[in-house]
Amino acid sequence: MKIVKGKIYSKYFKRIMDFLFSLVIFLVLSPIMLVIAILVKIKLGSPVFFKQERPGLNEEIFNIYKFRTMTNETDEKGNLLPDHLRTTPFGRILRKTSIDELPQLINIIKGDMSFIGPRPFLVKHLKLYSLQQRRRHEVRPGLSGLAQINGRNNLSWEKTLELDIQYVDNINFYNDLKITFITILKVIKREGIYQDEEKVTKSNQSDVL
Repeated sequence: MKIVKGKIYSKYFKRIMDFLFSLVIFLVLSPIMLVIAILVKIKLGSPVFFKQERPGLNEEIFNIYKFRTMTNETDEKGNLLPDHLRTTPFGRILRKTSIDELPQLINIIKGDMSFIGPRPFLVKHLKLYSLQQRRRHEVRPGLSGLAQINGRNNLSWEKTLELDIQYVDNINFYNDLKITFITILKVIKREGIYQDEEKVTKSNQSDVL
């Protein structure tokens, strides 16, 4: 797979802008993120960050970072309880306000991610893609993307990936600016913009896995 060619913005300026803006935002928000980290430690325990492998540009695997939103509670046999039983009111607030996504600024600074691009799904979902759908990895995954501002979890797997490819084929500064603006509005309105990767692929996994 190759990075999208023929577009100066996508090849050069997009990464430069991602790095500069993510670094500035990270420095500005670092005191707030420190407070959140302390609260997560007190209310949910350690580790403060949730880390998980995801496929990125050219399907290279990287670790995505989030503030943890669940406890480590287990049953009498030592097995972790279901997710909904380990998610606390505090954790739900972090998710609803998208605050749990702030550590992904680190991913953007490192170059694993971009502000705008297809959301990175789980590694095990790579086997679900058609050759056309795998083109979503021709660009860096994003903190938000075209699919996230056009239906989120209400979209089917096929429609989500269709929008991802549409983004890949039409990268430009104006589209990124538009997606960024709509994303900010949705966060302010507390309309979740992040895909639940397990939910979006549930019906497809039953046929493939």
